[in-house]
Amino acid sequence: MPLTAETEALLKTFAEAEGPTLQEMTPQEARAAYREMRALQGEPEDVAVVEERTVPGPAGDIPVRVYRPEGAGAFPALVHYHGGGWIIGDLDTHDPLCRHFANAAGCVVVVPDYRLAPEHKYPAAADDCYAATKWVAEQGAEIGVDRSRIAVGGDSSGGNLAAVVALMARDRGGPTLAAQVLIYPVTDHRFDTASYRDNGKGYFLETDLMQLFWDSYLSGDDDGAQPYASPLRAPDVSGVAPAHIITAEFDVLRDEGEAYGKRLQEAGVATQIQRYDGMMHGFVQFGAAIPQAHDAIADVVAGLKAAFSR
Repeated sequence: MPLTAETEALLKTFAEAEGPTLQEMTPQEARAAYREMRALQGEPEDVAVVEERTVPGPAGDIPVRVYRPEGAGAFPALVHYHGGGWIIGDLDTHDPLCRHFANAAGCVVVVPDYRLAPEHKYPAAADDCYAATKWVAEQGAEIGVDRSRIAVGGDSSGGNLAAVVALMARDRGGPTLAAQVLIYPVTDHRFDTASYRDNGKGYFLETDLMQLFWDSYLSGDDDGAQPYASPLRAPDVSGVAPAHIITAEFDVLRDEGEAYGKRLQEAGVATQIQRYDGMMHGFVQFGAAIPQAHDAIADVVAGLKAAFSR
């Protein structure tokens, strides 16, 4: 189907905006610009408790933000990794979305402020995300978490990190995860799919921007072949957490996200793949402008509730 009218209108707004593109900005400028886009998620909801704390990481303490819903624990937990091409994004850029997940899914949401590229190359982000998830599994009772019900999730590069943490958890003997929620995830360091050819220009996440993200994250092409960078290249994907994968029709990452979902299915991993037609990359964060974002978010919440009840 064609782009929805709302998606087309938002893309036009982006195209007509004055100033440099994200590709033309320094990392610091791009981080500030991305933070300003938070308003497109809509008004943040009140949450019973929002707590800033740190957890131990491989290179020092990792800042985390904890969202806890109303009610008596222990609650299931979603460890959510923000997107932004491993370069941009922080605890604030996904704040409205994480507040909603906490309230709607009735879970504690833990968001690690993992190290960013290009200052910190692969595998720094993945190592931080795994360390934060391991802490939730081991010490989560401190924040009201039922340690037997933990899911991981993220969007774009955050979806990549969620898939990687699920692989790490399998390879390193835990923690056991209830689910992995991969929202238009990056799964492979390559740019030759049909979705790259068809959607590489004019749909928000463009090929040259994705190339910049990868170049900033990796120290070299050899890193891109590693399963903890490109989970689609993992020799074996069996034994990981059940997956819920969301893709967008007009997104360069569409095909690699769906390919990863099919590999999981072939390996016997319970996996749901949902493509949202008429959508572009990033639409889940644009609920104030794109109504279909709310449908995708509701689907994620339903999937989390089902995973936590198993």
